[in-house]
Amino acid sequence: MGRKNSKNTKSKTSHGTLTGTLDVTRSGIGYVIVENREKDIFIRPQDFNHALHGDRVSVKITREGRSGRMEGEITEVVERKQSEFVGRLELNKDFGFFIPDKAKGTLDMYIPGDKTNGAKNGDRVVVRITEWNSRDRSPNGEVISILNAGDENDMAMKEILVDAGFELNFDDDALEEAARIPDAIPASEIKKRKDMRDIFTITIDPVDAKDFDDAISYRKLKNGVYEIGVHIADVSYYIEPDTPLDKNAYQRATSVYLPDRVLPMLPEHISNVLCSLRPKEEKLTFSAIFQINAKGEVKSHWLGRTIIYSDHRFTYEEVQEIIEKKEGLYKDEVLFLNDLAQKFRRQRFKNGAINFSSQEVRFKLDENGKPVGIVVKESKEAHQLIEEFMLLANRTVAEDVAKVKVNKHPLPFPYRVHDTPDEEKLLPFVDFAKKFGHKFDTKSPEGIAASFNKMLAEVQGKPEQHVLEQLGIRTMAKAVYTKDNIGHYGLGFEHYCHFTSPIRRYPDILVHRILQEVLDGKMNPDKKMEEKCRHSSERERAAMDAERAANKYKQVEFMQDYIGDEFEGVISGVAGFGFWVETVAHKCEGLVSIQSLLDYDDFRLIESEYCLAGRRSGRTFRMGDKVWIKVIAANLGKRQLDYEWVIKPGDIAANGTAQQKPSSKKTKKGKRK
Repeated sequence: MGRKNSKNTKSKTSHGTLTGTLDVTRSGIGYVIVENREKDIFIRPQDFNHALHGDRVSVKITREGRSGRMEGEITEVVERKQSEFVGRLELNKDFGFFIPDKAKGTLDMYIPGDKTNGAKNGDRVVVRITEWNSRDRSPNGEVISILNAGDENDMAMKEILVDAGFELNFDDDALEEAARIPDAIPASEIKKRKDMRDIFTITIDPVDAKDFDDAISYRKLKNGVYEIGVHIADVSYYIEPDTPLDKNAYQRATSVYLPDRVLPMLPEHISNVLCSLRPKEEKLTFSAIFQINAKGEVKSHWLGRTIIYSDHRFTYEEVQEIIEKKEGLYKDEVLFLNDLAQKFRRQRFKNGAINFSSQEVRFKLDENGKPVGIVVKESKEAHQLIEEFMLLANRTVAEDVAKVKVNKHPLPFPYRVHDTPDEEKLLPFVDFAKKFGHKFDTKSPEGIAASFNKMLAEVQGKPEQHVLEQLGIRTMAKAVYTKDNIGHYGLGFEHYCHFTSPIRRYPDILVHRILQEVLDGKMNPDKKMEEKCRHSSERERAAMDAERAANKYKQVEFMQDYIGDEFEGVISGVAGFGFWVETVAHKCEGLVSIQSLLDYDDFRLIESEYCLAGRRSGRTFRMGDKVWIKVIAANLGKRQLDYEWVIKPGDIAANGTAQQKPSSKKTKKGKRK
């Protein structure tokens, strides 16, 4: 099958305790999940020691049962999942109590009278834990935000962010630190840097972006060689390690992008003004500068700090129009950069990168944040232009740092790694793909990647394209940050890191700091690097969960106006209790319950076929099948859409598979015999 990540993450501490994540059930019982341990550790509520659901904790084993189930006592909260909570305030004369909305592992809080922040009795509020004495059962807190009961959308988005463990506001110390940073660039700092201000430079970003963290410069040198610079906002110049601003950024570790807002990793004055590579402004950058010939061969590179001046700000749409029409502002430069990017792209896939296509669904919102339309955006050459140069910079930085040794050991560094597919997930998919005539070479990672690319090319435009692409993605491992470099399988890179987005990703700030140490020859190995990598990976997953939850909320809000309407959809998942359908027109996913199918047949799940099959009729509902559904419920509170399968004439193909065949006639539901 090929290499697997052999890294054995240590869960034991020097004191003989274990470190893991506390999972609190609805009944109040806890389990600590420890990596690389088959069984979780049972924790009684009286042994939580102020830990809450989702916290990373140290636990001491107190008892081992006959079944091998261990019981333990939490000795320390290593890292809080969240310190802010949403709920209701109950006020007395001189103090208040906070009652959380979600009781799972969360306690009431005592709110001193001077910490209510103007909230009234019964208000829904966001509170932050301020103190929790060892003798107290409940913590003290303060109200940091009052939720507007008249703005359901705002309340829902804030609740999603808080539940994911993201603080809504920056600490006062961090904001004060940000406000003290001067806008002007000192002349002494400019002298230390490579001056790129006279070289043609552009940015290309989404139309609604404000934080421009990357720019590309271009100039032609002698002998047919071109100098291409990838310039990244030098956030590490403005943010010193271990300051309040740095600690706030580390705690978030990422910006969070919801349909109607961005929760930034850094205060907006830094992300949108000081560090944003805005046009016609001098900016401090950290750069990877390449000398490349017309064939797309990199002849040499230079890494270091620079100062740039962006000549123009492009949107992706503007650049795409130049690429397609071969005309427009800076046409020659844009077309040459695009030609290079496409050469890089072809070479990447030739070297083993996997070519999964991606679609981005965005909502059109009115002034109140209500969705009034949905736009599906696909990756086009304008996006690929930026992507390929960012990949080149990220890979080059990782390659250079990987060569550095300190006391004969690799320098601790936040690599971005991606493991080979898990065999348990891959083999069922390989068997399924065979049914469509696709054969996989599973003898090596390279063979698997080549097989994926061959399949993805062959299924373009075919009925099975959607299901094979989606199932193929699900076989892939999750990319993470770690100091143990195993390479990036999906990209086909032996060395890779994140260098190009320090405004919105904390690992990129770490990369900049370490790279500067390497360039200065003054390495200071960070003994906590793996802990920082783990935290960044966890926060990244939390941000993705929050983004999915917010998108689901908007889907439900949008479909509320279509209750009773029928739409064509594609089956996007199956389970023993029903199947999910994503509408073709809106990309909104809902569940068709198996209970609603009982009038037609008794269906059972066949996991190897990714389908539900009727016991008597042989009718199947398989991932990727097109079906018609009716919207029957849209529950905003649960962020849940319920659909009902609608039979259309010609739905039942000869093989019993449910497939839509357009017809103007309607048939009534068949009754269960």
